[in-house]
Amino acid sequence: MLSARDPLPFRPERVLVAGVTGSGKTTLARRLGEMWGLRHVEIDGLFHGPNWTPRPEFLDDVRAFAAEDRWITEWQYTSKGTDEIMTPRAQLAIWLDYPWPVVRGRLLRRTLSRSIRRTELYNGNVEKPLRQLLSARDPDDNILAWQTKTRHSWAQQMPVKRERFPHLTVVRLRHPRETERWLRAQTARRLAARPVSEERSAETRGAQEPEGASIAPPKRRSRER
Repeated sequence: MLSARDPLPFRPERVLVAGVTGSGKTTLARRLGEMWGLRHVEIDGLFHGPNWTPRPEFLDDVRAFAAEDRWITEWQYTSKGTDEIMTPRAQLAIWLDYPWPVVRGRLLRRTLSRSIRRTELYNGNVEKPLRQLLSARDPDDNILAWQTKTRHSWAQQMPVKRERFPHLTVVRLRHPRETERWLRAQTARRLAARPVSEERSAETRGAQEPEGASIAPPKRRSRER
């Protein structure tokens, strides 16, 4: 397993981002997609249909993007069968193993903001009203309870995943500050490795357009079942 200080042994083309709900998987996946020129597939947007009902086409959609050469997505819904489809194809996994106060605070702020503003996420879904959200005790109905329930899931699962998928390079990032330093290092290595002809082309254009593209809306709700 690599740390933030270790250089990547290759430039990845198929990437998974792991972490507990609220750790920032989708935001990081979007940033890496732009940096490495990978198509970002927001897997929550594939799973949830109207009224938060699972889409019957979910696994078919996962198969479709996993068969492509270049993509990045969140490592979720493994209990629904995604590990049999996308994980064997992935080359790199980024594990956001952040302290509990960090992820708890992030999820609280995100959930409260969306609930108060009634922010539309995707397929017409919105976060539940604040009173209903806070009174619910079932993790399937309360995303904060879900985060508590799954708090240690990746620490427990990762050794099993590494044994099951030995081809997968895993980078473990332990704090958002560490992630920012790692991102800066990836940017510096990418620029250092860029051919001179590419640099001249970028100068001619004046500014390089973002390489990655997301097929999911910018707002999301992260919850793996």
